[in-house]
Amino acid sequence: MIDVQFQGIGMTSRRTRDRLVTRLREQGISNEKVLAALRDTPRHIFIDEALSHRAYEDSSLPIGFNQTISQPYIVARMTELLLEDGPRENVLEIGTGSGYQTAILAQLVGQVFSVERIRNLQEKARKRLQQLKLRNVMFRHTDGGMGWPDKGPFDGIMVTAAPEQVPEELLAQLAIGGVMVIPVGDGGHQVLQRIRRLSEDEYQTETLDPVRFVPLLPGTVR
Repeated sequence: MIDVQFQGIGMTSRRTRDRLVTRLREQGISNEKVLAALRDTPRHIFIDEALSHRAYEDSSLPIGFNQTISQPYIVARMTELLLEDGPRENVLEIGTGSGYQTAILAQLVGQVFSVERIRNLQEKARKRLQQLKLRNVMFRHTDGGMGWPDKGPFDGIMVTAAPEQVPEELLAQLAIGGVMVIPVGDGGHQVLQRIRRLSEDEYQTETLDPVRFVPLLPGTVR
């Protein structure tokens, strides 16, 4: 449960968050733990203060460096897909970004390992999660496509930027029985996929919703 000091007022109030959760439920999100995490998490602290009045709209918003904070529906949808088969203990997140998706995951899984190529964004996210007293997250500044092999295998992988093809490095870090949720495609056409690893060399892929994410880029930025 997030501390009461972050409940906000006016357009960031608990009532505003309740309305967001009602909309998400109407859009088909049914996992009550996911909905509770979105209700309790102060999205307004993950964006610039000038945009805080839009924090609980169901829309993506800019966070600098040509990156965005995903719309709440997509955050809820991807989290629900990750958890549909049961709880996850060891989750890799590719793309810390603002830290909002990280905060949602941290309330629902055992441990989050979050990688981000833009150091400035990740440092801001680290401070926000410290504010929220979410202590089950480890951060690494690295090329997201490479994952975090030293901490794997992972029973969950959440990717918040779109590669044109699923990176082999991430497939290799998915535990048998694990689930990866990932947007795949180029700027013109992207789809959300859920990949289950069934055995050492067998994967099952579901193609789900059309989506729009920033591309998964190589290299790091200070």
